[in-house]
Amino acid sequence: MVIIGCGFGGIEAVRSLSRADVEITLVDRTNHHLFQPLLYQVATANLSAPAISGPIRHILRREMQRGNLTILLGEVTGIDTAARSVTLDGREPIAYDHLIVAAGATHSYFGHDDWAAHAPGLKTLADAFTIRRRVLMAFEHAEREADPAKREAWLTFAVVGAGPTGVELAGQLAEIAHHTLHDEFRRIDSRRSRVVLVEGGPRVLGAFSEQLSQRALEQLQSLGVEVRTGASVTAIDAEGLSYAGTDGPQRIAAQTVVWAAGVAASKLGRALAELTGCTLDRAGRVVVEPDLSLAGHPEIHVVGDLAAAQSHPKRGAPTPVPGVSPAAKQMGRTAATNLLRRLRGEPTAAFRYNDYGALATIGRRAAIAMVDLPVFGRVHFSGMPAWLFWLFVHIYFLIGFRNRLVVLSDWAWAYFSFERQARVVAEAEADAHRPAAG
Repeated sequence: MVIIGCGFGGIEAVRSLSRADVEITLVDRTNHHLFQPLLYQVATANLSAPAISGPIRHILRREMQRGNLTILLGEVTGIDTAARSVTLDGREPIAYDHLIVAAGATHSYFGHDDWAAHAPGLKTLADAFTIRRRVLMAFEHAEREADPAKREAWLTFAVVGAGPTGVELAGQLAEIAHHTLHDEFRRIDSRRSRVVLVEGGPRVLGAFSEQLSQRALEQLQSLGVEVRTGASVTAIDAEGLSYAGTDGPQRIAAQTVVWAAGVAASKLGRALAELTGCTLDRAGRVVVEPDLSLAGHPEIHVVGDLAAAQSHPKRGAPTPVPGVSPAAKQMGRTAATNLLRRLRGEPTAAFRYNDYGALATIGRRAAIAMVDLPVFGRVHFSGMPAWLFWLFVHIYFLIGFRNRLVVLSDWAWAYFSFERQARVVAEAEADAHRPAAG
């Protein structure tokens, strides 16, 4: 069997299958597994890349020792459902009896792909390095700029999208400007920087309750973030962005724009749709059967961000599964279990998502949480208690003792000193000659 992708869904599928008498081939285009919920902390220089990632072969070393797992580095460029094979890097076919596709998602610019050059998104380590470089180099450009208007553009940071990633990025950018760098420049005062969070919807963190959304807004504003809701972006270019707001067309002159507004499924979803006739949703995700397989192709399962899945509780109607890491992990385990059931000639089981709640951090001692607790049910809380809970949860779910220790020590140091240890950048040649604002 072949598993495409070593994100949360793929890695859980491998671990569930490795003890069975099956041959597994895991394919990924990178050599590392990434703890994506903390990727924004790499982008904002709070953590280094090894703190939230690890080599796939090391993470799965115990599974490798069982002798039935092969790990291949490469990109799946094609799937042949008739021949039951996948093509690696356009030339190497790999046969499968069963296939689990956990290829994840990428950015969606809603038909404006040209915006990507000016507003990078955040899905990979490469994205995080790009954003970190742009943020830190903006202060360097501002230090050299004599024109006040151009300097202000360098010191203005715009984040598009007020979901968890956008809110977390905006809060961290405000902390960098107002605390980390405030005494490290002679010609500029980084505390005069602007961080603007632009959201097309009526409120930030729309997936949370209105009360928690309002609390998040207050915490963002206390950090100095300017929040613009009901603001639909109409253009992004090298000088900033334009949006349509309640007061008409508006313009933000910003040399650093970060995109956190849209998600699109992997292009493998379109390939599966063309080959199998399966349905895609508006985001390009594959609509799967209750057991996470494809209609008419029980040998193929789709999990994680690529799957438009429904949770089928014991009571009540099916509900959509959110695109979060706990859901991907549970889907990976369910797909593996159903695959083994099918091999034994047993009926498969519908996917049932155990929703433990949701967390979002805004900044230092600022977070919101919706958590399901035994007896008490769903509990909403915010501020310092939510921030401490968020910290504990993310430390707990990091893979590897060393990663937990490194992240805990880095966070403790940053908490008391406001310093960020991952501020070294290797400037890309394309950015080295980037023109100044104006």
